[in-house]
Amino acid sequence: MRRTLTRTGKECIVAGHRLWGRFRLGLGAAFAGVAVLGAGCTWPGASAAPVGAAVGAGGASASASASADSARSASAARAPSPGSPGGAATADGARRPLAGKVVGVDPGHNGGNFTHLAYINHMIWNGREWETCNTTGTATDSGYTEALFNFRVASYVKAELIEAGARVVMTRTSNDGVGPCVNRRAAIINTAHANVGIAIHADGAAPAGRGFAILEPVSDGPNDPVITASAKFGSDVRTALLAGTPMPPSNYDGINGIKDRDDLGGLNLTHVPMVLVEVGNMRNATDATLLTSPAFQQEIARALVTATIQFLR
Repeated sequence: MRRTLTRTGKECIVAGHRLWGRFRLGLGAAFAGVAVLGAGCTWPGASAAPVGAAVGAGGASASASASADSARSASAARAPSPGSPGGAATADGARRPLAGKVVGVDPGHNGGNFTHLAYINHMIWNGREWETCNTTGTATDSGYTEALFNFRVASYVKAELIEAGARVVMTRTSNDGVGPCVNRRAAIINTAHANVGIAIHADGAAPAGRGFAILEPVSDGPNDPVITASAKFGSDVRTALLAGTPMPPSNYDGINGIKDRDDLGGLNLTHVPMVLVEVGNMRNATDATLLTSPAFQQEIARALVTATIQFLR
């Protein structure tokens, strides 16, 4: 994900963190996702944005209240053994380790942003400074867009989270809309009172660079209560990515795949534990081959869900 800061005219690369440990989810691969970064925006002097996007668990609206989960089996209360976070099968099919939890998932950018530049380029306050509402995102040399990658991984994450019992709140529900702005994305996840949130992106750096980077928030007031928890979640994500995917830590962004960022609205404005994951570099040929592979996209989703389960248990 490339973010252009109008104030400086320089491109900023969003990185991610690595996860600790990989757990295989039993029966249905229950994976925990993280609320996606970013928030929506309000066009100054105009009405609502062209496209908003908020989806609740199982397809419900993000504004809908979380439905009460059915009584959990006695065995569901026991922690699963390492290597099998899903736990043993129960009468209703499988363990639901995220029952009663709310997870925010933010697929960065949107497929329609390319045709609505005037809208996405208007300025919003990100908690520290003015930045553009959103950006188009990057793409591979062959034209596979970051927006599409983000949405496909997020869709896999959502399905696994729901199977694991979570209510999922998405900041957008398709890849043919516009926005929402980053501040609106943060508001969607905050309003849902998510237990955790994850933003999914890919980078567009120099071709020699490769690997994942986990971007974590820096204390700025509103997000103070979740800084420590966000770092813990980032560590879980790093462990899961290392154990469950072939993508290495970034060799150009952050340290060992983790970097603090204070210029991203989704992180600055969050009220819930949150990280932004740059899964790889779309401009690197090796990373691009992975990022465009459905099998790899599902591996990433499983790792993110594994990390979410680990963090919320």
